[in-house]
Amino acid sequence: MTVRPDVTGQGRRDPTLRVVPMPADINANGHIFGGWVLAQMDIAGGIVAARVAQGPVATVAVDTMQFIAPILPRDIISIYADVERIGHTSVAIRIEVIATRDRGTRDVKVTSGLYTFVALDEAKRPRPIPRG
Repeated sequence: MTVRPDVTGQGRRDPTLRVVPMPADINANGHIFGGWVLAQMDIAGGIVAARVAQGPVATVAVDTMQFIAPILPRDIISIYADVERIGHTSVAIRIEVIATRDRGTRDVKVTSGLYTFVALDEAKRPRPIPRG
């Protein structure tokens, strides 16, 4: 996996998920559907949250969501997911989406948000997140 610079200036890091939108993901304006982007962010956040929770998680909230720029056809999307805080049964994941465009010459931050996931037990009920 290629390490890309963080356009927010916080250094270099690996994306949690990298994906290329398909033609079916394009809306009437020629951009990628916002719902598709939210789903990809949820997948990336879920990967990190499940690792922290050491088991299954479910999305319970999406906060501070902001679309900054559209995702265009032919963009390569890198999704970065980092733990912001860990509670008793939940974990908040800060997610940023960067579009690499113009044949890999330019990175553009297109959206970000804070997703909260709750750890689930076998009965699909909230459970404590293991510590240590």
